[in-house]
Amino acid sequence: MKASNGEGSIYYRSSRGLWVGSAYLLMADGTTRRREVSNKSKDVVIRKLRDLQSKSDKGIPAEATNWYVDAYLTYWLKHIVKPTRKPKTHQGYDVVARVHLIPHIGRKKLHKLTGADVRVLMKRVRNTCLCCRHGYDERRGDKAKCCAIGQCCERFPSDRLVEQVHAVLRNALQAAVREEVLQRNVAKLVQVEGAQYDTNRGATEEQARLLLKEAKPTRLHALFVLALFMGLRRGELLGLKWEDIDWAEKTLTVRRTLQRVDGALRAVTPKTKTSRRTVPLIDVCLDALRTHKALQAKERLAAGQKWVDTGYVFTTEIGSAIEPDNLRRAWYPLREAAGLGEMRFHDLRHSCVTLLLRLKVPPHIVQAIVGHADVQVTMAIYAHASMEDQRKALDQLAEAVAG
Repeated sequence: MKASNGEGSIYYRSSRGLWVGSAYLLMADGTTRRREVSNKSKDVVIRKLRDLQSKSDKGIPAEATNWYVDAYLTYWLKHIVKPTRKPKTHQGYDVVARVHLIPHIGRKKLHKLTGADVRVLMKRVRNTCLCCRHGYDERRGDKAKCCAIGQCCERFPSDRLVEQVHAVLRNALQAAVREEVLQRNVAKLVQVEGAQYDTNRGATEEQARLLLKEAKPTRLHALFVLALFMGLRRGELLGLKWEDIDWAEKTLTVRRTLQRVDGALRAVTPKTKTSRRTVPLIDVCLDALRTHKALQAKERLAAGQKWVDTGYVFTTEIGSAIEPDNLRRAWYPLREAAGLGEMRFHDLRHSCVTLLLRLKVPPHIVQAIVGHADVQVTMAIYAHASMEDQRKALDQLAEAVAG
């Protein structure tokens, strides 16, 4: 009886003394091609062919059973990560895979990868000087002063980078498990010490007042006001458009975030579902925005035909979008003038959370304002109480007990 179209075929090849099964199967590039399996036993061939066809029907490419790690990572990034994750996330995963994973374990068979292989990989990543690996010192040419002349500067990866490398590999192998390419995720067998974050870097009330005072004469005063009072992320601020401001209802809606991905500025959807939010605008924010809008109108007139009508609230002096990394040009001088030390711009968001919680605002309200995915994230920022808060708490205990 002839097999139906798509069922494949099984026949005996007398020249080799083998049973052969063939069928059209899904490839990693999304096409279908005819592939063969062979064995001396007809039953084994039938079982192998049915298994491949079953996986193909589920969207698992035929090469998966014989993939090397580099081929699988390429497939995973293109067909799983890119269609489902944010462009910035895909870009970050791609860099980690190309720079740290493929050079070390790329030519290992995926199904033969072991926990020991992952452990050795993580040790190599942690103990490899980034300057040596990327040739930073070589680019200095005649001015080379360390690795390029045999004096390694030992610029080892941060705990955060090591954690990221492990996380990308773990996520990739977990996807292989879900697609039944692997039986288990060996990356989970290896523990990596988590990076320690200093979350107590927010501004105090006095520092916040001084910051706003120093920001008042600058053209981006309103941006710093929104960052401090509303806890907006950098990309959310730069992606804000005038159409997102409801002057009648006194609200602001976060609909997009501006990021540079693969060499181009892109307005993408917010980080999480809770990041897309509508929050009330208090008078201090409304006043700052009105002043900023009037300033932007003057800049439009001054720019004339050079003006680029992007609709963004915060722009360059000719109306184009502000590069996220260029925001530091406005932040660093302001930070120095306000005496904020090494405080990052993102710490203004932390400051908003910390100051609101110190004012006894319920955590779920703070979470809604800043758009955290979970209230635990909100509380984690406030977890490291300041010495002043600790002293005040102990004084209250002493007053209650000792009188």
